[in-house]
Amino acid sequence: MCTIIPLENLRDVKYGQVICYPKYDVAEAEKRIIEMGRLGVKALCFTGRKSIANLQVLGKGCTGIAVLAVLNDGSRAALKISRVDSSMGRIRHEAEMLQIANSVGVGPKLLGYTDRLLLMEYIDGKLIADWVKSLGGGDAIPRLRMVLRDILEQCWRLDSIGLDHGELSRADKHIIVDEGGRAYIVDFETASNRRRPSNVTSVSQYLFIRSPIAKTISEFIKAVNVEKLLQTLKRYKEKRSRENFESILSTLDL
Repeated sequence: MCTIIPLENLRDVKYGQVICYPKYDVAEAEKRIIEMGRLGVKALCFTGRKSIANLQVLGKGCTGIAVLAVLNDGSRAALKISRVDSSMGRIRHEAEMLQIANSVGVGPKLLGYTDRLLLMEYIDGKLIADWVKSLGGGDAIPRLRMVLRDILEQCWRLDSIGLDHGELSRADKHIIVDEGGRAYIVDFETASNRRRPSNVTSVSQYLFIRSPIAKTISEFIKAVNVEKLLQTLKRYKEKRSRENFESILSTLDL
């Protein structure tokens, strides 16, 4: 169920507690509502897994609050609203990192941003662990293989342009799979193009070695030779080449 509130009604303190989380400020709320309008947002839709002031939101993190937005053309998007206690510039940094990721077809599409707001494509799907657990039917194994390879290929593209996501060693909340079986890497708030990228190695350890999801995945496809995988990951880390990446895929039988 989704409660849709037009922009003009967001000035109510109830909604201001979300727009200006964790401390409401009427002047700051007004600035944010005006910026929403400039980005093409006409309403917010309060739905999602998290709750703030008895309102449902898509997500709540250290940098901002994610809310479902309705745009002027009727389409829906994800709007990340900066927390008022978050340092200025973090939303803009995330937008810039997402824009770089988009250049190689990774991440939800960036739609617009300000210093306080980040508007991007809304991905309607399940977090990777929930998606894996929901698999069933005769096509479960080929679907899983396709998604796993897609995730690794996306990480290779990020590595190849020198962009490190930064959170893929614990990717529970950073990979979403939509209903069509397409994987999206999300949340680029800690991403950086100034440190050595480790996306392929980090996500490989998460998916196949050091997380609860690794065991679930092994129940669908044959168990991974961990020692061999670690060796191929080490070679890839030493030389980030397509040949060494292909060796990782071969080791994983993907």
